Amino acid sequence: MPHDPATASPGFFATRRRWVGLRWRLLQRALQHSAFRDDELAFLGIAALVGVLASLGVVLLRLAVTMIHTATFGIPIDEHLSVGEVRDWRLVLIVPIAGGLVIGGVAWAIRRWRPHDIVDAIEANALYGGRMSLRDSLNLALLSVLSSGVGASVGLEAAYTQFGSGLGSRLASLLKLRRDDRRMLVGCGAAAAIAAAFNAPLTGAFYAFELILGSYTLSGLAPVTIAALAGTFTARWVFGADPVFTASHSVHIGGWDYAAFLVLGLASAGLGIVVMRGVTATEGWFRRRAIPLWLRPAIGAIPVGLVALVWPQVLGSGHGGIELDLHVALALPFMIGLVLAKIAASAISIGAGFRGGLFSSALFIGSLMGGAIAMLIDRLIPSALLDPLAYSLVGMGTVGAAIVGAPTAMILLVLETTGDFSATVGVMVGVVAASVATRHWFGYSFATWRFHLRGLKIRSPEDVGWFDEIKVGRLMRGDPKIVPVEITIAALRRAYPLGSTKQVFAADGGKLAGMIDLAEVHGPDIEGDPDTLTAKGLVHEAPFLLPGDGVRQALARFSEARLETLPVVDDPNGLQIIGYLTEAYALRRYTQELERRRGEAGEGSSLFSAATPPEAGG
Repeated sequence: MPHDPATASPGFFATRRRWVGLRWRLLQRALQHSAFRDDELAFLGIAALVGVLASLGVVLLRLAVTMIHTATFGIPIDEHLSVGEVRDWRLVLIVPIAGGLVIGGVAWAIRRWRPHDIVDAIEANALYGGRMSLRDSLNLALLSVLSSGVGASVGLEAAYTQFGSGLGSRLASLLKLRRDDRRMLVGCGAAAAIAAAFNAPLTGAFYAFELILGSYTLSGLAPVTIAALAGTFTARWVFGADPVFTASHSVHIGGWDYAAFLVLGLASAGLGIVVMRGVTATEGWFRRRAIPLWLRPAIGAIPVGLVALVWPQVLGSGHGGIELDLHVALALPFMIGLVLAKIAASAISIGAGFRGGLFSSALFIGSLMGGAIAMLIDRLIPSALLDPLAYSLVGMGTVGAAIVGAPTAMILLVLETTGDFSATVGVMVGVVAASVATRHWFGYSFATWRFHLRGLKIRSPEDVGWFDEIKVGRLMRGDPKIVPVEITIAALRRAYPLGSTKQVFAADGGKLAGMIDLAEVHGPDIEGDPDTLTAKGLVHEAPFLLPGDGVRQALARFSEARLETLPVVDDPNGLQIIGYLTEAYALRRYTQELERRRGEAGEGSSLFSAATPPEAGG
């Protein structure tokens, strides 16, 4: 009689579980073997796996949003919300407000469960060697799906990249990969996610190079590209090979258009700055009124819903609205109004606490602005014979570059979605102008601007986290020269003759009291009898360092105090002096570590880099 697992005893299932657990541990041990981790082909296989899994995550997230749109707004499952075809106008108001309450409650519960900021891919690669929490990434993806699902004017790209990057980081941790390999897999996950979202592997790869890794290197070219291709092919297997955006015709660009594209790029930079500052202004408005965090999304949904009654295309990410703009000749007044409405809806949505990004919104705003400018010029100068489609494509790239901060990725996105090289050249002109202007006028992309508001000095994902791995406890000298504050001037002179050392540390009751400059001790300006006069009047207050402080924090303390030597104490309360550190030695160790890491990366590995100065935080 054949054995039926359904009727097997509980011991059978326990045995099977132990067998599966044993095989999994053996597989992990094999994968963690140094020979496997050092194998370049094996790493490429891991990158491909990350690409496939990240793409499947994109598929699931997109399907989840589509199902929510169908259930709440009643739109067909094959239609985008931002096309503006919601049948019942009441839903435009009710769904975002009710959804805002749900999202506020879910966010409150997550915050109670995990009360810390979610680390995104750029921050992880810049400060933490690529370490991210997959659980936090899934929480962010959930909030983004709910936000986009109920009509908030946000995109899903932030959720896509967070999930893909978190997956890469988690896999690197399971395999116990090195810091640089973990950072690379974080970039692979982001590349695959964007490639799958836009059916554009080059866009995904360069998005990762520019925003997640911070440089284009030969060592990173193969894994990132393979991950992007794996993500693209997986998404095509599910959704087909059609591009996300299509042009209605081949664009026509004349000589004067390139000058106009330059101006369009500058205008896009200004518009992008307005959008980013609008988010900050909205957050400040809620903060000044002390509105509870859980209630903010519902309140923010009210003006978004009111705006959507006139311009329903502001709802959702904007993919459908972009297709509408590229294929339908919209009226100029409607386009201008929609640009302003989308800017307001996006700023309010994110500022009120809906989770998501500005990637799609930037493309939509740029598409509308470019087309509107072309129509306006055509009305003023009918003989110009401009092609509004070309200006829409350039606008997409320029506003995207200003807000997202990935200029090459924006150029390639237009190339891969249209296949029109002449349009791509026009986009290149505008994108360069927008990027330079945004960097000069503002200095941040949306992601790095958010870091700035949180007090994190991050301008790119270049790895600066190793700064804080060099601790003061490793650098300090353990033979501090300590004297009591009651010591007489004469005794201090005898103990430390002029030229023996520059300063000593004064202690009062065993605690740090400050520093004494021996040049003052031996100086002629001291009034009184050195045999009875104590050194207490010569003690200068000095900040201190802790053994757990990083070298970056120590260098900042030296700069603030304008001192060459600082004491190291055991803790802020005990103030027991355990050593001291000089600025010169801290700088020398920092320089040595920097040169060592650059040497490990290899001089010839970099094709070209973002070249952000260390003082800018990467």
